This record gives sequence, C-alpha cells and structure tokens, in this order.
Amino acid sequence: MASDNLTIIGTAHVSEKSVEEVKNTILESKPDVVAVELDAARYQNLLNEKNGVQQDKEIKIREILKGNNLTMFLVSGFLSYFQKKIGDDLGVKPGSEMLAAAEAAEEAGARVALIDRDIQITLKRALNRMSFWEKAKFVYSIIASFFTDDEAIEDIESIKHGDVLEEVMGYFQEMSPQAYEVLVKERDAYMARMLLNIEGDVVAVVGAGHKKGILKNMEHPEDIPPIHQLLELKEPKITFTKVILFAIPALFVIIFVVAFLKGINVQGGLLEFVLLTGGLGFLGSLLAGSKIPSAITAFIVAPFTAIHPLLAAGWFAGIVEAKLRGVSMDDLAGLTKSESLRDLWDNNLFRILLVVVGANIGCSIGVFISITNVLWPMAGKIMGM
Repeated sequence: MASDNLTIIGTAHVSEKSVEEVKNTILESKPDVVAVELDAARYQNLLNEKNGVQQDKEIKIREILKGNNLTMFLVSGFLSYFQKKIGDDLGVKPGSEMLAAAEAAEEAGARVALIDRDIQITLKRALNRMSFWEKAKFVYSIIASFFTDDEAIEDIESIKHGDVLEEVMGYFQEMSPQAYEVLVKERDAYMARMLLNIEGDVVAVVGAGHKKGILKNMEHPEDIPPIHQLLELKEPKITFTKVILFAIPALFVIIFVVAFLKGINVQGGLLEFVLLTGGLGFLGSLLAGSKIPSAITAFIVAPFTAIHPLLAAGWFAGIVEAKLRGVSMDDLAGLTKSESLRDLWDNNLFRILLVVVGANIGCSIGVFISITNVLWPMAGKIMGM
C-alpha cells in the first residue's frame, strides 16, 4: 500500500542548503514518517559520530584481506573519501542532511524509517557482478586518484541537478554496467518498494541521483523485484578468468608430479620455482615499503600460495605487517582524510595495503616467469623433447 501523501527531497549529500531544506520541509509538513536513504549500520555510525561515541579501535585486518573483502573495503573507502573530500571543501559532513532529517522527525513527532539496502549487501552484489579485470581497473583507478589533483567543485548544489553525481555514477556505468545496475538501479527499486510499504504521510530524504529512479519504480510497482530477490547473495559465476587462475597452478602440480613419476629430476625446477615466486614476492613486498619480517613471510609462503588459487602471498605479508605496525580505526579515519601522497605514505593501513599488493604482484610475476623458465622445459622433458 502506497503512502497517503509522499514528498521526496532529492539532496546533495554534502550541502548545507540541503540540510536546511530537509529541516524546513519536515517541520512545516509534519509527516507521520520520515524516510531516509540509510541502512541501520550507517544510521548508527552517524549517531555515534554525532554523540562522540568511540568505536572499537581495533581493525580486524585478517577479515579485510580475506577474499573479496579487500576490494570491497577499497570500493567503500573510495566512495567515503570522495564524499568527505567534497564535504570538507564546504564545511559539511557527509550524512548531515540525514541526521537533520532524523532530528526534525523527532521534533515533529514523526517516525524514522530506514529505506536503503544494507551497504555490505550492495557492495557484495556489485563485486559479484564485476569481472576480474573490472575489479583490477577499479583498484588501479582508486590508487591513481590519489596522485591527481581534482578540480574544486565551486557549486555543490549542481550535484542536485546531476552534474557531478552523473559524472561519478557515469564512471561506474562505463567501467562496469553490471556494478552500476546494483549501486544505482537496484537501490532505486529497493527504496521504492520500501516507500510503497509505508502508510501515512511521508517525507523521504534521498540523494538527488536516486529521486527520478525511485519515482519511476513507484509508478510501475509491478516491475519491482521482490525484496528477498534484491537481498539475495549468489555465488559469483565461474568465468574464463577464474578458470585460468585455477588452471595455471593445477598445471604446475600435474607436470611436476608426472615428471617425478617418470624419474625426471625435478629438484632444479622446484628450486627455480621457489626462488622466482618467493624471491619476487620478497622483492615486491620490500619495494612496497614493508618491514623485513613481512618480506621474509612473503618469500616463505609465495611458492605455496602460487599453487593454491584461493590464497595469496600478500595476505600473509599484510597480516605480519599489521602486527608490526599496529593498525587502528584512527588509521581508517586518516585514510579518508589524506590529501597527498605523503599523507597516504604515513598511514599505517595504506602501507599494509601496499605491502599486500606489492607481494602479490611480485609473486604473480614469478609465476609467469616460471611458466617459460620451468613449466615448458619440464613439459618438454616429459614428452621427450
């Protein structure tokens, strides 16, 4: 059932003018419900920040480095960084208009409804839709963004009319149409469905880029997927790239086992493989600025992770680096505040991520060199060439 009377305010997330518009609209209309573009976790984080509640200082670095979590962490950090950077230029904290909406709702005696999908589900669904190369391109873009000076946005209200917001979302659409579908269109549908389920007079506060999509979905509710479908997390499909990533280590193991069973001396090949993967993992870790124990860890684990497609040398080097440096929520907060390469270099969390990437790249180079220097010669001996 649709609400009796619905007003949707499209805001610029970092605009003082938007904050005032939200307050005035709610206090003047006195709705039954104020719906905001937040999920429970983000709403609680905003309240904690407002009330000065200290979060747990410890960061579970192992969880960040596991599987898709690192990419998800980088994507989330990039979006936060972008919003905060604009907000700092204007002296407005991201999410201020959502807090203003909640405060005005309390003053007007209205109930607050959280209508956005859980950010973790959104990011996981987006990453599951992205190919390996799209993820690699995105991570590269994140790193490259810190080395370029963005032009200042003189008129932040232009975001409400789509100028800058369209540019940012357009980037996602160009880089990965499937990820754009999840980040924008799916959320439009989700928030439209949530609004349709609210009774009474409603004022909804959403980002300007979502207003048009929400209204379009509400005009055709029969086309909106069921909520459970929009919350579903399916396992990523097996792609050609994944097959290759699994096939290369499997090929190494098979060829060495066959060579050993045929009585061929494999010791020299194994030693060269260990030195190439471990040595370049060690070098990549050091070049990324790691401490010696982290680089040694990369050297030790690289030959094993090279033949295990679900493990990466950088994860282990990163965990050791985290233990040596110590990393906390302060480093995470500092990451979004960084304005120069020097700021990033001084940030412990960024340095750990660099070590992860450096060790992984070094190990990967070692694997590819081993294909020509070790794998093909060994295969030739098996075939009697």
